Amino acid sequence: MINEAEIGKRIRKFRLKKNYTLQMLADRTGYSKGYLSKVEKSEKAPPVATLSVIAKELGASVSVILGEETINDSICLVRQNERALMAKTGEEFGYAYEALANPYPNKHMEPFILSYPSDDALKHTFQHDGEEMLFVLQGQIRFKYGSREFVLKKGDCIYFDSSVAHTGETIGDEPLKTLIVLYTGSPKGPASFEQIQQRIVAMQ
Repeated sequence: MINEAEIGKRIRKFRLKKNYTLQMLADRTGYSKGYLSKVEKSEKAPPVATLSVIAKELGASVSVILGEETINDSICLVRQNERALMAKTGEEFGYAYEALANPYPNKHMEPFILSYPSDDALKHTFQHDGEEMLFVLQGQIRFKYGSREFVLKKGDCIYFDSSVAHTGETIGDEPLKTLIVLYTGSPKGPASFEQIQQRIVAMQ
C-alpha cells in the first residue's frame, strides 16, 4: 500500500524544486490554485489523470510522484499481488486505482486498474494532453466525450484524444472496474490549456 498522505507533500517538493508557485502550476495545468493547494494538503491521492497532468508539468513520472522505486532495466514485471494500491476507500477525490507498471522508469504510458465504488466517484470531468485507452473489465459505464455519449459494457474498449473533456457514470448495480492506459505525450494534441479550451468550445 502506498502512503497516500505523502503524495501531496511530494508534489509540493517537486513544485518548489522547479521554483513554481501554486499559481504558476495552476497556469500550466489548468487546475485552479485552490484545487492544487487541496491536492498538496490532502491525505488522499487525487485521480490518476490529475496526477499525470501535474507530474508532466513538474518533469516527473506518476510513479516518482507516488514514491515508487524505479528499476534499472528495459522490462518490468508486476505480479498480481505486487500492484500498488492507491485511494483504496475512494474518498474525497474519487475512485481507487492500482498501478500496473509502477517500477518502470520514465514511462510514456501509465497503465492502471480503476475501481469505482459509487456514482459519486465519477463526478470529475477530465481533460489533459495525450491519448487514453479505457477497457471495461466489469460492470457498465456511460462514457461522455465532449458532447457525445457511449454506453460501454464488459469487454468494450474505447481509445480517445484525452485533450477533449471526458467523464463517465456507472450503469446498474454491478461495481465498475476498468483498465485504463494514459499516454502522457501529445504528438497531435494541443500544446496548451488555452488550446484545449478552444477545442472544447468549438465542439459545443
